[in-house]
Amino acid sequence: MHDTWETIDRLVEWLDEESGVSPEVARLLRVLKISEEAGEVAEAIQGVTGSNPRKGNSHTWEDVQAELCDVIFTSMVALRTITADADKVFTERLAHVAERSLAR
Repeated sequence: MHDTWETIDRLVEWLDEESGVSPEVARLLRVLKISEEAGEVAEAIQGVTGSNPRKGNSHTWEDVQAELCDVIFTSMVALRTITADADKVFTERLAHVAERSLAR
């Protein structure tokens, strides 16, 4: 997972360099981006199921997988933007959820 966070760090650095907004606005926009990506998951699921008659079966389960990964990456970028200790925060939160859910 360490290499993953190193890649996220590089993405955050790139975004910071390319962004023309203040750090405060960047923080907000990166959190809001999670909702956009989640919407793309929903769109892909609709495409898999053909639930939109205008578009029909426009996506595959592989598209859903890719969109879910985008939600994860985007969330990791947002978390790293909010805290330099994102990897620690994530690991501790995952342990908390696992303990709460799996300790039965």
